[in-house]
Amino acid sequence: MNPSDKSLWNLPAPRPRRRIGRWFALAAALVVLATATGGGWLYTRLNGNIHGAGVAGALGDNRPRATQGGENILVIGSDSRSGTGDAYGGGLTSMQSDTLMLLHVGGSGRWATVVSFPRDSWVSIPACDQGGGATSTPHHFKINQAFAIGGFRGDPAKAAACTIRTVEQNTRVRVDHFVIVDFRGFTGMVDALGGVEVCPTAPIHDTKAALDLEAGCQTVRNEQALGYVRARYSLGDGTDLGRIGRQQEFLRALAAKAKATLHRPTALYGFLDSATGALTTDPELAGLGPLRELAAALRSLPTDRISFLTVPNYPRQRDVPADTANVLWHPSAARTLFTALTHDRELTRARLEAATPPLPPAAGTVAVTVLNGTDVPGRARETAGRLRELGFRIAATGNAPAPAASSSLTYPEGLADQARTLAARLPGLDPVPDTGAAPGAVTLTVGPDLPEPAG
Repeated sequence: MNPSDKSLWNLPAPRPRRRIGRWFALAAALVVLATATGGGWLYTRLNGNIHGAGVAGALGDNRPRATQGGENILVIGSDSRSGTGDAYGGGLTSMQSDTLMLLHVGGSGRWATVVSFPRDSWVSIPACDQGGGATSTPHHFKINQAFAIGGFRGDPAKAAACTIRTVEQNTRVRVDHFVIVDFRGFTGMVDALGGVEVCPTAPIHDTKAALDLEAGCQTVRNEQALGYVRARYSLGDGTDLGRIGRQQEFLRALAAKAKATLHRPTALYGFLDSATGALTTDPELAGLGPLRELAAALRSLPTDRISFLTVPNYPRQRDVPADTANVLWHPSAARTLFTALTHDRELTRARLEAATPPLPPAAGTVAVTVLNGTDVPGRARETAGRLRELGFRIAATGNAPAPAASSSLTYPEGLADQARTLAARLPGLDPVPDTGAAPGAVTLTVGPDLPEPAG
């Protein structure tokens, strides 16, 4: 696959107005918070709306090292319907995550990168504290499930902690702060502005989003607005990637309406009251002061120094034919992106595309022999089962000829690309050629340090 192939990036070619629109989509709530600089009861009320949730004790010790400059803020769009009744999304039994982005403010505040994680990303989800003495089991699933697992009992701190642990485990990028924005804020902000105009070119009838709209321009508010940004299967290509673009366009319209409307005191108060009431952050960001400082820093950045990226991905069906719903991250392209964030290096879409090689062979074309080099019975069989779930073909399992101090991955002549495919799912394990190995399969020797297969 050529790096310029748009199917890999699942994004249209960037346009200047869309880039600016995405910037306002991200920063609109923070920028408008910066207007609440006065004292008195209004500041006190709005400041008290923002919820702080400590997560440090739930993140464990095995975290990525701190970024070499800059800060990483995880922005989580929550599907919590608290306060919205049953008109939309009634019947949910756990907290849900709709949108997941990582904002990196780098270069001592001179530039920023915004990375979107497709919610259908198939990733490794670690064990998470669910409260009440319960801990989830590590497994693979869509990335947005982490929020629901941690928030099983409705605790936003545990939901955020599980999401942070999942992002850090799969990216090896440390998260410094987080912000959760839920649906209460979205509908309240829209209603405070008197609604937002949308212009569908065809009628929309989406039962899952509880949405019925005729074609043409019209103003939507409350549950209609919510349904419009949540609709997926009845619009475009029916994918989450298509919905991301539509949400960005709606938020751009929301920002424009706010700019034209918020000179009225009643609209300004309603907008700010809804926005702040829907925010949950880590304790360091929990207040108008810290958020206003962040807003000011973002507003000072020139638009051409703000890069909007989606983690490069491809359909998981390529590796697992039965899975038509999820995506995997391009191993080397994603690593290039995450390494740049860790080292505080500015990365544009063009640079990332240029650094992206063709995809390695599909998992289904790779035969693997798995050997147990530990003293724990069944490790080869257990590992083979996890690799089989990822689409790899298992040639054989057995015991290694001698105990292994560490895990290893070897390959015979002609299978270097296949070995790299497997190595991409075993972070930190580098393939080594073995000229004496039998042809046909790469060999994974399981040691005590074998990483959890990713993706």
